[in-house]
Amino acid sequence: LEVEPQSYIWQLGVGERQRVEILKLIYRGAEILILDEPTAVLTPQESRDLNRVIHQMTTEGKSAIFITHKMEEVIAFSDWVRVLHKGRLVAVKKTKETDPGELVRLMVGRDVLFCLEQKERNPGDVVLELNDVQAIDDKGLPALKGVSFKIRSGEILGIAGVAGNGQKQLAEVLTGLRKTTGGRIKINGEVKTNKTPFDMICSGVSHIPADRNVRGVVGDMSVADNLAMKGYRKAPLTKKGILHPKRILELARRMIDAYRIDTPTPHTHAKFLSGGNVQKIILAREIDACRGLLIAAYPSRGLDVGATEYVRNQMIEQSESGKAVLLISEDLEELMTVADNIAVLYEGRIMGILNCNEADTEKLGMMMAGIE
Repeated sequence: LEVEPQSYIWQLGVGERQRVEILKLIYRGAEILILDEPTAVLTPQESRDLNRVIHQMTTEGKSAIFITHKMEEVIAFSDWVRVLHKGRLVAVKKTKETDPGELVRLMVGRDVLFCLEQKERNPGDVVLELNDVQAIDDKGLPALKGVSFKIRSGEILGIAGVAGNGQKQLAEVLTGLRKTTGGRIKINGEVKTNKTPFDMICSGVSHIPADRNVRGVVGDMSVADNLAMKGYRKAPLTKKGILHPKRILELARRMIDAYRIDTPTPHTHAKFLSGGNVQKIILAREIDACRGLLIAAYPSRGLDVGATEYVRNQMIEQSESGKAVLLISEDLEELMTVADNIAVLYEGRIMGILNCNEADTEKLGMMMAGIE
């Protein structure tokens, strides 16, 4: 599991921090290893390596608890599986006596579509175009090294790659949160290189960030106020700089109903909601504000299969409505299910762009590891 030992933790992305956690616990010789979604940030090959480490530990008399929403990993990693549904233990199964379909039904209480049906789409005009974009990371090292691609309206482009290969910086330069050091970014034919976040918002860009609790919501603000964050500057939520609390509440209730956000009231602080419902707040706000380009970084990371299905359907609905979607994910199954094309990012470079019909996990995994 590749980690730069000299880096400070604040300089690492969410996925890289998770790798540090795994390495730290294994190095310290834990007797019981509790792993919460450990493979969300790993290539298929690295996941198999982790599986071997866990099985080696169990042969030495140690134990592991593996928490995951990936059904194929439940089958591959475990001897026994316990299923939780709404905080209750609903089943205990020997892994070899069950299958993914049964586990999903127990988890969610209904069947979940692993293969989402998509309508045939005809991509339109180019919405986002990158030409030789370069950027540095927080350590002053090159993070993007000449990235070029295009996304058309009605198209989903997936970005695959192991955490720490430039995905974070790519999302930030496209949303005005990081300056480029070279290259050009065009949105709807207009040059938007190094514009401010507000300029990018005005250009119709919406952003679902990788770290939903740090950049996605303000935990100490209400659900209603978090939902109003993109629209508070203009009517009907404000008039001559004065906010209208009743209209904000009306907007919040409409979004809570439309996106099935499970919150006691619109006044509840966002920090008291589950990860899935926090993600729905971000989805509702960003989709409502989107005017052409949706940038989604790891939108289903850490969510259960029911919430994951919902998020994936939202990505597809946005593309079918004519939006361009950039979907950054390490979940190859998600990318192959949702995206039209997949670009693989390795050490800040595009290794190649594959049509989803010709992509498979082995090929993508090799490209994510830097092998052409």
